[in-house]
Amino acid sequence: MIDALTAFASAMLATPMVVFLVAAALVALLPRGPVAAAVTIIAPVVSAWWIWTSLPGTYGLLNYGDLELALMRNDKFATLFGYVFSLAAFLIAIYGWHVRDKVQQIATLLYAGSAIGAVFAADLVTLFVYWEATALTSVFLIWARRTEGAYTTGMRYLLVQIGSGVILVAGIAIHYQVSGSIAMDRLNGAGPESWNLGIWLILLAFGIKCAFPLLHTWLKDAYPAATVVGTVTLSAFTTKMAVYCLARAFPGTEMLIYIGAVMAVFPIIFAEIENDLRRVLSYSLNIQLGFMIVGVGVGTDMALNGTAAHAFVSVLYKGLLFMTVGAVLFRTGTSKATDLGGLYRTMPLTMICCVIGAASISAFPLFSGFVAKSLIFSATAKESYPYVWAVLVFSSAAVFSHSGIKVPYFTFFAKDSGKRPAEAPGHMLLAMAAMAAFCIGIGVFPQQFYALLPYDVEYQPYTSAHILSQLQLLLFVFLTFALLARFGFFPAANRVSTLDVDWFYRKAGPAIGRFGVMLTSTVWRESARGFRFLVDQGQRAVGTVYGLNGRAAGVQPTGTMVLWLAILLGAALAVNLLDVR
Repeated sequence: MIDALTAFASAMLATPMVVFLVAAALVALLPRGPVAAAVTIIAPVVSAWWIWTSLPGTYGLLNYGDLELALMRNDKFATLFGYVFSLAAFLIAIYGWHVRDKVQQIATLLYAGSAIGAVFAADLVTLFVYWEATALTSVFLIWARRTEGAYTTGMRYLLVQIGSGVILVAGIAIHYQVSGSIAMDRLNGAGPESWNLGIWLILLAFGIKCAFPLLHTWLKDAYPAATVVGTVTLSAFTTKMAVYCLARAFPGTEMLIYIGAVMAVFPIIFAEIENDLRRVLSYSLNIQLGFMIVGVGVGTDMALNGTAAHAFVSVLYKGLLFMTVGAVLFRTGTSKATDLGGLYRTMPLTMICCVIGAASISAFPLFSGFVAKSLIFSATAKESYPYVWAVLVFSSAAVFSHSGIKVPYFTFFAKDSGKRPAEAPGHMLLAMAAMAAFCIGIGVFPQQFYALLPYDVEYQPYTSAHILSQLQLLLFVFLTFALLARFGFFPAANRVSTLDVDWFYRKAGPAIGRFGVMLTSTVWRESARGFRFLVDQGQRAVGTVYGLNGRAAGVQPTGTMVLWLAILLGAALAVNLLDVR
């Protein structure tokens, strides 16, 4: 037993996860205050340094029965995700400096550490452990809001996340039984026709956390329900970890191209009409995942570079947008478009950061989204998927409409809500400014960013044709929005939250449940009435014969009784003599 624990501890010391474990233990022991908050900032810095100094290769080996586990595989693909997860955890800790809730602090540390551990896992069993750890730790960021709605939403979120883990472990077990391998590497082989059931289950588990179509409602349900800091944290890790797993295990799987294309378009209408701006950004995040999944499906070096690059910059600009809306929520108590407007007067720095995030997600030249999306667009066109390319272009235009224009417009401009909140706290502004600086720096110096990508690909995003075509697209969308708003045709935000597939369990499910309860109670009530009627009739019938005034109670002649007794004795004697059986 001691040898096993020693071997496990030795293997864990090879991974950056141990940094977050130690930090979480320190936060638990330290009193609430700036020292514990400082630990949450220092931990991701140490994690980034750990990744920076780690040598390429596979280590942290651990034998468990017949399984050989490898807790740390360091290559350019894993390193890129390790860097952005550490950076996100660092900036989120600064953003949440005001938080003195140990539940949130510990959950954030363990959640970030689990996501980093997952991207460095070299085998499926280790991946599963971290997979479940991200689910169990992240749900506390929802429950930390401490409302009845947050508790209910957290339970739904946990059910989905644990469910994906159950599917994943079943897939791993079946795949191991068939192939004898638990390596976290390419699983798609010669194509879907060659897959065993285990591989299909693994893909389904990855798809749930990637928010595939019809499996996505947990994302836009849970993220806006979390705390101000919790929403930013949730947006950074779970889905990007799942994208990484897909890129590792299923690169070049063509079905993913079409799944990603659907993901890139179906949330658009909901993002356009949604009132809660954090839900708008959650739908928009789903769209960004679609671009990444298309890149995984195309599967070339350029496409996978595009997926990795887009995941990296999405963590930053999506985190920046969630931060700005979160700062507004922190100051005003609402993130509903119908209750906001005119905040540029008193929150100008937050507004500037929001506009930078909006420009980045909209892929304006000189911003990070432009240099990342370009790789996916070019790879899709190069591999002759013109219709998918057209879908991505349309989706990119729609993203500019709802995330690039709607979010900053309704928050800081549009009508004057009369609210005059103070500017965001200094630590929030610092985190947002750093996020914004990365969004601009990556867009201005793309080649330095490309050097971090997994594969060597010579690519120049700033060609005249690409710049002009993108600017034309963005200008067309902007003019359309301006004209519709000017003449009153642009739809006003609804005061209610929209439902899509979650209608089935948020509306239809409860309605069916209520109908079932009503039907059951009605059937039970009417059955009871019918039973009581039958009992009453039976009692009445018996009473007419055996009651006090019944026929059986009347006086009968003795001779009649003797006659019947003789008949019965005669019958018994006849049966006995004839030996009737």
